[in-house]
Amino acid sequence: MKKVCLLLPNGFEAVEASVFTDVIGWNKDEGDGSTQLVTVGTRNELKCTWNFTVIPEKVISEVTVHEFDALALPGGFEEAGFYEDAFRPDVLEFIREFDRQGKIIASICVGALPLGKSGILQGRQATTYNLNNRKRQLQLEAMGAHVIPDQPVVRDGNIITSFNPSTAFAVAFDLLESLTSTENANNVKRLMGFLA
Repeated sequence: MKKVCLLLPNGFEAVEASVFTDVIGWNKDEGDGSTQLVTVGTRNELKCTWNFTVIPEKVISEVTVHEFDALALPGGFEEAGFYEDAFRPDVLEFIREFDRQGKIIASICVGALPLGKSGILQGRQATTYNLNNRKRQLQLEAMGAHVIPDQPVVRDGNIITSFNPSTAFAVAFDLLESLTSTENANNVKRLMGFLA
């Protein structure tokens, strides 16, 4: 069984997290059955960007990177406290350890910024939120990433980044394909109505 850690900092965007739970869950029940997702929060209770409250299965202090095959990280809003949690030293070290072990790391939108802050995107291709005068892309560039501004999803080795919430399903399916196979990912896409 391939285990995905869905890391949830406070202030995360619910829609960006939910695509990972759905795609990995559909695969577990309707696809090849080889994946499992565990929600791991930075706190015992989290508030999403617009006050949706979530209780994760575990908190980051209760898990180790060795338990997982991949890391999934949604973005969130500064006004909701996302960066306060996403830039915590324990979160950044958790991200670094996934990269040191060569495990897949998939982020959506500004979920790439904690990756950049951790240092793992230094000299690597990536992207992040692309609107509002590219403020977040410029921020990621200042963290050492080689930003590809107009590409919706960017993959560099084991790291997947994307440029806004509209890319969420593409990232989740890319993660599933990396953990299983193209044939299986396409089957799950078909079952979910993304392919005819």
